Amino acid sequence: MTDGPTGSRARRHGRAGRDLRAATLVGLGLGAIVLSTLFLLEQAFAGLVVVVMVVAVWELATALGARSIQVPVVPVVLGTVLMLVGAYLGGGSPLLVGLGLTVAAVCAWRLGDPRPGYLRDVSAGIFTSVYVPFLAGFALLMVRPDDDGAWRVFALLIVVVASDTGGLLAGVLAGRHPMAPSVSPKKSWEGFAGSVILGVGVAVPVAMYAFDAPWWTGVVLGVTGVVGATLGDLGESLIKRDLGIKDMSQLLPGHGGLMDRLDSLLPTAPLVWLVLEYVVTA
Repeated sequence: MTDGPTGSRARRHGRAGRDLRAATLVGLGLGAIVLSTLFLLEQAFAGLVVVVMVVAVWELATALGARSIQVPVVPVVLGTVLMLVGAYLGGGSPLLVGLGLTVAAVCAWRLGDPRPGYLRDVSAGIFTSVYVPFLAGFALLMVRPDDDGAWRVFALLIVVVASDTGGLLAGVLAGRHPMAPSVSPKKSWEGFAGSVILGVGVAVPVAMYAFDAPWWTGVVLGVTGVVGATLGDLGESLIKRDLGIKDMSQLLPGHGGLMDRLDSLLPTAPLVWLVLEYVVTA
């Protein structure tokens, strides 16, 4: 007996209703692009981050626009480029200055629009500027050191991926107690435990062999990364729930939009930067 179209689709889609085959292929492709640019040509990685964050800003602005929240896209996009290029070339001070200039530009830009909702739209523009390019700027701060910059970014990526993977596996196999049922019904405490186990499991060898640091710094790195990734995932779930959408866009087959892949990475970046700077490599 052969399966019909419905049976074939059921095998390809997981519990979230996504095409697992497409999601896997797209995920591997994205990983290959990021890691190859990161370790082979640092400038290309920085450029990739800028392009990805501009698209992410567009995704978030479009999603907010569907609910009549008009993000001042032009100053936010220009500010995105300014912040990220500044962070890569000059470090933390240009990143902060770029954020300040972007906030000022958002406020000034919206003054020329006579429509009501100035405070709402400016708040959305500032939120978008902080949430996407400013947080992403910490990844470019990490890549700046000549000796181990690529490995710092790799530590961020591998811990977040391990957190997501461990949480998914443990949640599917043993999830019984919801963590935040009103925000993300499928996220469980058992899944969080799986995230911690796998996140720490990859962070310890990375800390020891990539940075020649004590094993316990890897524990700090892993736990911090898992907490950041979990809070980031819950935070975007809240945003999407308020907007009444499942995905930020349909740009990536099997994944949704870029923001649906960045939700764990963005809030985790400053936390991992802090741990790497003052604990692991101190």
